[in-house]
Order: sequence, then structure tokens, then C-alpha cells
Amino acid sequence: MSEDNPSETTTILTSEPSSPACTSESTPMVSSPADSLSKTQSAIQALSSILPSTPDLSLSTASSLLHDPDVASQISSLLRKPDSGAGDNDLCRWLYDTFQSGDSELQLVVLRFFPIIAGLYLSRIALRKHLAGFEAILLALYAHETTSRGGQPVAVNIPDLSHPSLYHETNTPIKNNATELNIAILSPTLEPYGTVRSTKRARIVGVGLELYFSKIFWMPVGSKIDFCEFCVVWAGQDGDACKESGCESSEQLWGGNGGSERVGKEGRIPLPWELLQPVLRILGHCLMGTRKHKELLDAALEACRNLYTRSVNDINPKAILATGSLLRLRKMAMETADDFDPTEIQKPDVLSI
Repeated sequence: MSEDNPSETTTILTSEPSSPACTSESTPMVSSPADSLSKTQSAIQALSSILPSTPDLSLSTASSLLHDPDVASQISSLLRKPDSGAGDNDLCRWLYDTFQSGDSELQLVVLRFFPIIAGLYLSRIALRKHLAGFEAILLALYAHETTSRGGQPVAVNIPDLSHPSLYHETNTPIKNNATELNIAILSPTLEPYGTVRSTKRARIVGVGLELYFSKIFWMPVGSKIDFCEFCVVWAGQDGDACKESGCESSEQLWGGNGGSERVGKEGRIPLPWELLQPVLRILGHCLMGTRKHKELLDAALEACRNLYTRSVNDINPKAILATGSLLRLRKMAMETADDFDPTEIQKPDVLSI
């Protein structure tokens, strides 16, 4: 719902949420099983009229809808059509209404497709297409997070190394840590927005990525792979470019001889820190969170390589440090033996006589 398309804004936002949006917690909760089942059945019935083929009749819960590969394939195909994202798009309306239903499990279904929505939106916005449908979904997620955070930033406490450790004796007086906390702001306080302005676009999409990251443990592998593929498109780089140009320590960063396919600069977008930070957090999960899915690991590694090359070309020290650290961590994890047991007593190399 860009500010220059007010007519499309009213097209997608006419429906009101049937219940308040749930708070952003680590575990999805539903208020009532009967109410949740009713909303799920209504959502599946509405989706059946949009998809090319009727969903499986066994789909009766939001969890089955979330993990059904056939439904995911059909929705992904519809979202990737050239005319998708308009204000009168039926699928965008369904995604918007489903998220606004207030049922946290149905909201996970919408978040499952957020990488495709954000990826297509950011890649197409430069073409000046009408994307009010995508923008309505982005604003719905942003408003949900704004309400959930209650005007508070997302912050973490960082240990102050100037204070003595609890496990060591010291003769110096101990300061009161309660009054000298080192607080780092991960995400500043959110301001409510009714439209997607060009100056706030990266922030709005970044908050959506932060919400996606908070629920990433419930996301199917296919959704994470979609995200990694769009990261490659956003970077607009070739992961081997740094190797060919002889960047410092590039060979150690790649962690292997695997090359990346040349993507070119189509779809390349600006990557401010407010957008890049949640991107790297998601990629960190994809790289280090599991070793079971090789396809996901390869896609995440490819994305990190391209983002590192982009950071080097942009001469962005913060991004170079972050992407380079992810690549080094992944290389260290690949070199670690699978049968290593940290509790096992190691035999010394020096013989005592």
C-alpha cells in the first residue's frame, strides 16, 4: 500500500481482524481449540477457491497446512507470477486475512511464505509495479510486532569485562552491576506506520524478518531455502568473484572448492544494516542450526558467500565482519569431527617417564 496508490490500499484492508493479534512469544499459543479449528477450516475453505487444484481433504489443522508440500508449491507458484502482489490479488487478501485472524498457528502459515513475499517485493519495487497486496501483508506483520513489543526496543545485556569474574578472587572493590548494565539494542523502538514509504521500507521488511526469525524453528526447510535463494538475488553478486580477485583470506572463508552460479545484478537491492542484520541472523540459523539438511546448508553457504562478496565490493566493514564470521564459523563446523566427544579424556602427546 504505497503512498502513491491510495485506491489499492482500501482494496486489501477492508476486512477487520476477528480477534486481537497474538503476542510474539517463543511458543505459539492458541486461545481456544474449538475457535482455532473453526478459523483453520474457514481458512482452508477460502484457500481452496484460490488454488488451481483442491487441497488434500486430510488437511484439517494449521500444522498440516503449514507442512503440506503440495499447498506450499501451489501458493509459491501463484506468488511468483508477474502480476502477483497487486491490491486486488485474491491470494494476498487471503494471506492478509489469515494473519489478521489472530490465531498464532495460522500466522505461522503466513510467515512460511514471508521469504517469497519479501523477496519479490524488494526485487520488484524498483520496477514501479503496483504491489499494494504485498505491502498490506508487510504492514500487518509490522503492526503485529509493534503491538507485541509495547513500545519497547529489543535489547540484550552484554557482560562488562572490566568487572571481576564471580569465580575469581579480587582485591578491588566490586561495583554495583545493577546500575552499570551494558545494554545493546538489537532492534529500536517501533513507530506505527500506515503506509510503506521509501525511507521506511527497509525497516518494515526488516521487522518482518525479525518476526520470521523468532518463529524459525517452526518453519519448514523449504521456506528457509526460499529465503537463502532470495538472499543471493538481493546480493546481486557472484560468490566466486572474491576468490578470482584475490581478496584477503577468501580461500579460508569459502571452506571448499564449491563454486556458485553466476547470478548477475538483476534483483540487486540496497542492504542497510536494519535489513541486513535480521538476514544474517536467519542465515546463521540455517548454517549452524542443523546438519541434517544438506540442501539447506548449501543454500545458506551460497547466500553468505554472495553477501560477503557484496560487502567487500561495497566496502562495508560491519557487513564484512558479520558475513566473514559466519563463513569462518561454518568452516570450523565442517572441519569438526562428527565423533568428537568433549567429555572424553584426551591422551597427552607427551610421555611421562
